[in-house]
Amino acid sequence: MNPRLLEKYRKEIVPKMMQDFGIKNKMAVPRVDKIVVNMGVGEGAQDIKILEKSIEELAIITGQKPIMRRAKKAIANFKIREGSPIGCKVTLRRAMMYEFMDRLINIALPRIRDFRGVPLNAFDKAGNYTLGLSEQGIFPEIEYDRLTRTQGMDITFVIKNVKTNDHARALLKLFGMPFKTIKD
Repeated sequence: MNPRLLEKYRKEIVPKMMQDFGIKNKMAVPRVDKIVVNMGVGEGAQDIKILEKSIEELAIITGQKPIMRRAKKAIANFKIREGSPIGCKVTLRRAMMYEFMDRLINIALPRIRDFRGVPLNAFDKAGNYTLGLSEQGIFPEIEYDRLTRTQGMDITFVIKNVKTNDHARALLKLFGMPFKTIKD
C-alpha cells in the first residue's frame, strides 16, 4: 500500500506542475528526494542520558532509528571536545518520508500554539527547504506528560529537479505545506 501523499504526488501534483511550469517530461518534475531530521543536543556532551532520551524520542517521531552525531572540532567555550556526542539525525526516504511528511503537515504543524504558517523564505540556493521546530511535543506520538525537557529540531526537505525556488515552493504548497500569507 502506497502512502497517501505519494499517490497524491503521482496523480495530482505531477500533472499540475507539468501544466503550470510547462514541463514536458514527468521525470523532470521537482520531487522530494529525502527528509533529514536533525536534533542538536549540546548538553549531550556533559550528560549522555539527555542524548539517549532525545534519540529515543526522535525514533518514535520518525519511525526510524537515528544515528548519533559527534563533534568534529573541539570548542572550548561550549565545553565540547572533539568526538563528543552532540546530536542525532535521521534521513527518511521513500515511503517513510511520505508518511512523516503527511503527519508533519496535517497533524503536527496545526498543533503548534498560535500557528500562522511556516516561513516562505527558508529555501536555500539549491531549492531545499529547512524548517525549525522549537519542541518535539507537537507530534502526537510523544506523550507530553512524559517529556523531561523540550528539544527543538531542524527538518530539511531535499528537493530534486528544481530550476528555481518557485518550483520548490509550488511543490510543497501542492503537498499542503501551510506557508505564511503575505500581509499587504
